[in-house]
Amino acid sequence: MLLADDGPMATRADPAFRADVLAGLSLPQKAVPARWFYDRKGSELFEDITGLPEYYPTRAETAILETVCPELVGAVGEGAAVVEFGSGSSVKTPIVLNCIEPAAYVPIDISGDFLRTSAATLAAQFPGLPVLPVEADFMNPVPLPAEVADMPKLGFFPGSTIGNMEPLAAGTLLRAMRDWLGEGAMLLIGIDRIKDEATLVAAYDDAAGVTAAFNRNLLDRINRELSGTVPVDAFVHEARWNDDAARIEMHLRATRDLAFTVDGRAFAMQAGETIHTENSHKYGDRDARLLLRSGGWTPVGQWCGDGAFCVILAEARPVPIAP
Repeated sequence: MLLADDGPMATRADPAFRADVLAGLSLPQKAVPARWFYDRKGSELFEDITGLPEYYPTRAETAILETVCPELVGAVGEGAAVVEFGSGSSVKTPIVLNCIEPAAYVPIDISGDFLRTSAATLAAQFPGLPVLPVEADFMNPVPLPAEVADMPKLGFFPGSTIGNMEPLAAGTLLRAMRDWLGEGAMLLIGIDRIKDEATLVAAYDDAAGVTAAFNRNLLDRINRELSGTVPVDAFVHEARWNDDAARIEMHLRATRDLAFTVDGRAFAMQAGETIHTENSHKYGDRDARLLLRSGGWTPVGQWCGDGAFCVILAEARPVPIAP
């Protein structure tokens, strides 16, 4: 049963979107935070990406989740509220819900209309389960519904979304999640692994051009919501492996000298200049566990399938004072 209906998503521009775009386009290396990919069309395109043959993370993570249920039940137990950060279409969620039989499900997503659609689908699939969607940017404080305040909680953060953040921001987010979920909570998180460059680049630059459309849709959103005049056809998608930072970078590269406006402000770009739109950090085995510990989470289980991708279960334990 679906217990929230916030109505249609507002059509006016999000002030935070406006601020991030204007600030990012003013930088020497132009950049827009990746969270703004996810208007409705962007969310739909990302779901298309997850089914592409080059995009291994979804298949790898799904296969792992389908095999770990007995261990997960033993560690988490039943009756918890599952809180999913960046739920999207929630395609992996039924695996977890079927496994642990939760008392409630709280999907959190920045794309309100997409969130409500997917939440309604989950509610129909699990009749009797309270589904409490929260439209929010989880990079900011997220108040959880009062209905789950006294329930044990399992945070669910799949897809290696943590990799989209700089390590400092990732640690900050993990600490915030610990505060929101509370001491004693569990966190089930997907983390992508470092692997050969060809595999990584192909996953973010597919032959069908879906990821390119996803990247360029950000420019369409800027034009639509911020009265932009960005010539979308003058940009091409690029995926690069940055070995020093252990991350894939996505950029939009200008193919010619450009001048355009956004929200009435003038901007210019030279041919070859880029807008940096996304990072996807990849982690080694010890790196991932250290990242979780830096955020106040103690790893208690890890499953890595063939080694390309890992799912880690961690617990918010009391923080020792010393040593």
